[in-house]
Formats: sequence, C-alpha cells, structure tokens
Amino acid sequence: MHPLAAVCYPVNLVSNSSPTKHDRATEILSLLRKRTSATIAELAHRFHVSEMTIRRDIERLCGTGQAIRIPGGVRATRGLGPERSFLDRLERMSDAKAAIGRFAASLATDGDSLVIDSGTTTLHVARSLRQRVSTVITFSIAVLEELAGAPDVRVELTGGVYRISSHDLVGPAVSDSLRTIRADKVFFGAAAVSLDGVVMVNDPEAPRALVGAARQRILLADSSKLGQHALYRFTTLNSCDLLITDAGAKASHLEALRKQVAVRVAR
Repeated sequence: MHPLAAVCYPVNLVSNSSPTKHDRATEILSLLRKRTSATIAELAHRFHVSEMTIRRDIERLCGTGQAIRIPGGVRATRGLGPERSFLDRLERMSDAKAAIGRFAASLATDGDSLVIDSGTTTLHVARSLRQRVSTVITFSIAVLEELAGAPDVRVELTGGVYRISSHDLVGPAVSDSLRTIRADKVFFGAAAVSLDGVVMVNDPEAPRALVGAARQRILLADSSKLGQHALYRFTTLNSCDLLITDAGAKASHLEALRKQVAVRVAR
C-alpha cells in the first residue's frame, strides 16, 4: 500500500479582470489548451475568486469532458486518447451517479476505512468524501486524484499496472493487495445487475477479491444497469449487503431485487 500526496503544477497567472461564470470557464479552457494544466490556487488568484468557485468551474468543465482533474488542479483533455472513454462513461447518467455517490458517502462515518472500486459511479462517492476523516484504499487513479487535496483523508493505492482507458490499476498486484484488507465498507460498481441476482461486468480484469475486502459490501448501480446483462459474472446480490440505485429505477425491478438484497434509492 502506498499513500500518495497531491501533486501541484505551477503556472504564473495574474489578471485584473473579473469575468462572469461563463466567461471564466471559457478563459480557463482557453488557458488549459495553451498551457495543458493549472492549479486551483493559481486560477483563483488569476480570476479573483475563491478556490471553491474555481472547483465548481472545474466540475462543470470536467462534466462536459473538456477537462480532467489532477491532484491540486486541472488539465485539458486534448490528446488524452483512450482516456476519453472514461470521460464518456462519466458523462452518461451523470445526475443519477452523483445522487448515488452522495447517498453512498453519507453511509460512511468519521474514522471508517473504505475500499473504493474503479469506475465512474464510485468516483462520485469519492467526490462526497472530501470532508470526512477516513482511510480510502483504491486502485482508481481518478479516485486518488479526487481525494489528493482532502486534508483528513488518507489514500492508499494498491499495486498494479496503469490502464489509461479506465484511469486505474490492473493486474495480479491489485487482487493481492485487496486480499490483505478487511476494511469497514467497500463501494463497488457493475455493468449490469440481472433480476435473478447476478452482478456482471464487461471488464475481464475486474478483481473479484474486491467483494471480500470489507465487512460491509455496497453495490452501486444506476437504473440503466438494472435488469440487464453483461459479459462476465462478477458476484451475486446475495453476497452484497446493500444495493444503491437511483430514482429512475422501475418499480418492477426494485420489487424483484428487494427479494434478494436490501435496496436504497438515492434521490
């Protein structure tokens, strides 16, 4: 396990202008296309606004796929190649994923140890954990970047080989690390959840050891994944303690799933 710290990318930026929210986002994007990256602190200084305001600007740019978070800042997506697929997935069902992430994070209490899966829904969990006092174990580089500046969150990264398409680590070292862990909660996602209780993924390298890495196993699946099938069997609903989905879930799907696992609907 390797706790990592935030990385800053210094840029000397000074401006006396105070653009509107729209103009500011446009200028940030223009700057990133020229300079590749910038830190939150320097952007706040340039535009004479708070770091929280800049974080919201960055959130909007990342949500549209025009930028990507880095530790302590942001960078342009231009030239990222296969990483674009991760950003595309992040945009799909984004409101539902955000609601699921907020609800899931609310289940964590200060002092918890949490394992967070790689994926776009679990990334939203990390975004809602920044004010918690916790230890997070993950193989997701996106989760690491999201929490790098959180002062009270200790992030531990498993071993593994970097995979750009999902911005995470893969390989036997991931499973080896997870088998040594017994955390309080694990938050993990899926590509599909069938109504007969099979949890499936499209990733042959998804580590099955993830499910056993915590005492409480919490599955996150937006409504578009319920009643569906994917290529690889990952686990079963009766191996999970809780399924969190969103308000778009069909009543018939919820009824069938609740016969196999506790289900909560995030709104």
